Amino acid sequence: MSQSKPTYRSTRSSNTNENISFESAIMKGLAKDGGLFIPSSIPTITAQDLKKWSTLSFVDLAFEIMKLYISEDDIPAENLHEIISRSYSTFRSNEVTPLVKGLESNIHILELFHGPTYAFKDVALQFVGNLFEYFLNKHNSANPAEIKKLTIVGATSGDTGSAAIYGLRGKENIRVFILYPNGRISKIQEEQMTTIQDKNVQTLSVTGTFDNCQDIVKEIFGDEEFNGKYNLGAVNSINWARILAQITYYFYSYFQITNAQKDAKVKFVVPSGNFGDILAGFFAAKMGMPVEKLVIATNENDILDRFLKSENGEYSRSDDVKATLSPAMDILISSNFERLLWFLAYEQLADEDSDKAGDILNQWFKDLKTNGKFEAGSSVVKAASKLFDSESVTDLEILQSIAKVYQNSKNPNKYIVDPHTAVGMKATYNQLAKDGLESNIQYICLSTAHPAKFADAVNKSLESFEGYSFDKDVLPEELRKLSILPKKLKLVSRADISLIKAAIDEEIIVMEQ
Repeated sequence: MSQSKPTYRSTRSSNTNENISFESAIMKGLAKDGGLFIPSSIPTITAQDLKKWSTLSFVDLAFEIMKLYISEDDIPAENLHEIISRSYSTFRSNEVTPLVKGLESNIHILELFHGPTYAFKDVALQFVGNLFEYFLNKHNSANPAEIKKLTIVGATSGDTGSAAIYGLRGKENIRVFILYPNGRISKIQEEQMTTIQDKNVQTLSVTGTFDNCQDIVKEIFGDEEFNGKYNLGAVNSINWARILAQITYYFYSYFQITNAQKDAKVKFVVPSGNFGDILAGFFAAKMGMPVEKLVIATNENDILDRFLKSENGEYSRSDDVKATLSPAMDILISSNFERLLWFLAYEQLADEDSDKAGDILNQWFKDLKTNGKFEAGSSVVKAASKLFDSESVTDLEILQSIAKVYQNSKNPNKYIVDPHTAVGMKATYNQLAKDGLESNIQYICLSTAHPAKFADAVNKSLESFEGYSFDKDVLPEELRKLSILPKKLKLVSRADISLIKAAIDEEIIVMEQ
């Protein structure tokens, strides 16, 4: 699979010679065959690279990582560094993703919520928005008589939508439509999306679940006529640029804990829904970052946990998605898991034949669509378990974990986590109990959102503590102001592709006026 120039292929393609450019993979988002784009090869780094990278700033580290995946034909190095610098200039922390060391002895919190929308999605979507703008300007400058526009259609279970909107608002020749399940995201998440008044942005509040919204988006991308009419682009984590941008904070936090020492033991614990966040950790590990385990922390929508704990690698969707206190993880199918499955099939079942791997993935996802499940086989789940572990967390455990962190945190005292991070912390406590203190493992729990975005769960857990005040201890002034701003949204009465397409048609006419 080795190639000197970075190219991409679809997870469902059986074409060995498929060499898609980075620009095409990003602008298309989803492959024509319904697969997801993956690198044709994963670059590997040396011990010397690790040592060199260990002292870099976040921006410079991101540049070193991303240039391994992006050809200079797509983006010259100077332009790439400028795009990265501009993307992270919007963050409230100079470190972009600061690490809270020693929250509880050998437990550390990686804060990913210092971007414009207070969620980890900003790390990727500020970058993705600038990529889209760069590639459109590149095309339109070369073809002034043929101005290209891009229509972004995405689904969100909470944070992706607002992060995408903030990354793309006001950008020339880009139109943005975000679908979200009505009543199934937090009040602040909805306010962040619907209070944006830029003409190029429209939210669609759909009666249904996140999976309904995500399925419609996939159907829309598969509609060649509609796609050709509006030149669709994807911001959901199916877009490879999302995964690429997130690789950086794994390396960055690893260096802060270990100083690149070979004998260090680190486990990353990641609240997981669509599998994109933890998949970035997989790529970091495949590149050469030493890691003991990547721990998948799920809520009661536990498709990933069930897969890893099954004997035959059964991947099966439930009949209904459960509405939990961690709504961004309330999904039935983890879309990005397909990328990991391709590498597992390639290595375990296809004798490292990419043609066969594509065929295997195709059959698995046909079975999933037809039968609601497939079995990847014992060799695949065993291979996955070498790097991954998993935990499933209930709503009660979420509330208990928010309180436990608040009571036990030492640096700083009375630290407050959101319910998704609480899923990660409960999984961390479970891992610590399994491993024992004598293991000398350092645990990095990824904190995916600011607690202010989930007031109900945080208050329910902490309101009995003397001195606790949501307004004083949690809510930033910037988020406090959202409730009084005017809102712009369009209601869609049911999760129906024809209704969504009609709504997009109507709103584009308004946007073009």
